[in-house]
Amino acid sequence: MSFLLFISTQILVDSEKVLTSVLFSLEIWRSTLFPSLFPMFVVADILIHYGFVELVGELFKPFMNHVFKASGSSSFIFIMSIISGFPSSAKYIKELYHSGSINEEEASKVLTFCHFSNPLFLLGSVSVLLGSEQIGLLILICHYLGNVIVGFIFRNYHPTTERSNRIDFKKAILSMHNKRISNDQNFIQIITNSLVNCIDTLLLILGVITTFSIIATIFSFNNYYSGLLEMTQGIKYLSFTELSIELKAIIATAIISFGGLSIHLQITSILSDIKVKYFPFFIARILHAIISSLLVLIAYNIF
Repeated sequence: MSFLLFISTQILVDSEKVLTSVLFSLEIWRSTLFPSLFPMFVVADILIHYGFVELVGELFKPFMNHVFKASGSSSFIFIMSIISGFPSSAKYIKELYHSGSINEEEASKVLTFCHFSNPLFLLGSVSVLLGSEQIGLLILICHYLGNVIVGFIFRNYHPTTERSNRIDFKKAILSMHNKRISNDQNFIQIITNSLVNCIDTLLLILGVITTFSIIATIFSFNNYYSGLLEMTQGIKYLSFTELSIELKAIIATAIISFGGLSIHLQITSILSDIKVKYFPFFIARILHAIISSLLVLIAYNIF
């Protein structure tokens, strides 16, 4: 209660700074997150209802089994997360769990390595803030490769029980067809429910981002350390420093790969009705931050 009273008082006292922080969060959500996440959320929801998970799961089963010891169904989460960025993986995990495609153990495993930042954010916002398109591309490559390495490290964490690695195209098409005809909703109902669910998720994301931005402003985290709370704020303040471009790239990659506690809360909030373990995800993010930033250091000095 005392903490809430303190926050409320500080909002009134530093109302101008808080308002600026809220507007910044809203702008990031409006210009980057909503345009990139909303269409992908809707499309992914429709694809799940029409059996695309079953199709992709069969086609990518050998890759997921050999590299990550994960089921073929998790390949849908892996691919869609690369395209749309976090916290979309949480939404896809939730959808596949409720559809029966993955269980709680698989959900906890997949969450550890399906933590990709949106490519438009990295190549757009991050490149602009750091003043270099090449640095944005370097961060993207190292961030993505770091995720794959984390997935390989966690491959023996709840390994899949699937034995066959042979691709069966006939089974893939038949599974997708069976999923489609077993759907008890028509296209209009699917679209309507998808829109409602997607808007709810995006508003939740906006609320969490704004809350953490306000907290960072109130406690005067006006430096790149605020990236531990809210990733975008941290990168913004990092761009204002006099550090070398190499060091900025390394720190930015670590911040993005960790995600900030704001992203962590978004993910746990989306998965609140599933018993997904948070601790493995947290450890994976620390490893991801270390590995991807080291990859940037190595690649920058080589190329």
